[in-house]
Amino acid sequence: MNHFRNNFTQLSCYYSEGIFAITVKGDGVCLKEKEELKLLFNSLIDTGNEEELRILSGVLDGLKKKKDGMHASYIGGIFQMEDALYDGECELKIPLTPFVNNPLNIVHGGVIATMIDTAMGTLANQYLNEYEGAVTTQLNIHYLAPGKGSYLICKARIDHKGSKTLVLSADVYRDDGKKAAQASGSFFIVNKK
Repeated sequence: MNHFRNNFTQLSCYYSEGIFAITVKGDGVCLKEKEELKLLFNSLIDTGNEEELRILSGVLDGLKKKKDGMHASYIGGIFQMEDALYDGECELKIPLTPFVNNPLNIVHGGVIATMIDTAMGTLANQYLNEYEGAVTTQLNIHYLAPGKGSYLICKARIDHKGSKTLVLSADVYRDDGKKAAQASGSFFIVNKK
């Protein structure tokens, strides 16, 4: 069971009957929850197979990169996203690992959607002043081919920038050059508080 305060200064969770959760109070984690986290971590290290340990390593590496300021979001860190901005485009690349696959052993459609939304949002925010931000209002995705190979690359571009909205489009390619998805998205420009 999770408990969240509206200001997100306290997160209370529990570990019971195989369900793990953690409590954050103020600036840190309670000692009891830290010990439970260590037990869970050690259990995974001791019993995990090679694939599970690689996934755990990637997740931990992503969390560390977010903590160290190498990624702006946990999603970017955990998915090991690499982005580049050039000539009015955002190019975002993610390595394909079992972590991003669905039960059919191809990239989960939600991962591709997250990749597209991240690339479009990153680009949209580059065109705004420091007091504005862009939030997704609509995202349309056409999945064209299975996501497989060693990586995916998303290329996003701005099609329209108005005073209140932006319209972007993106294409996702596999490492063999085949287009896996194409998308369009609308973003609303908001004032940062």
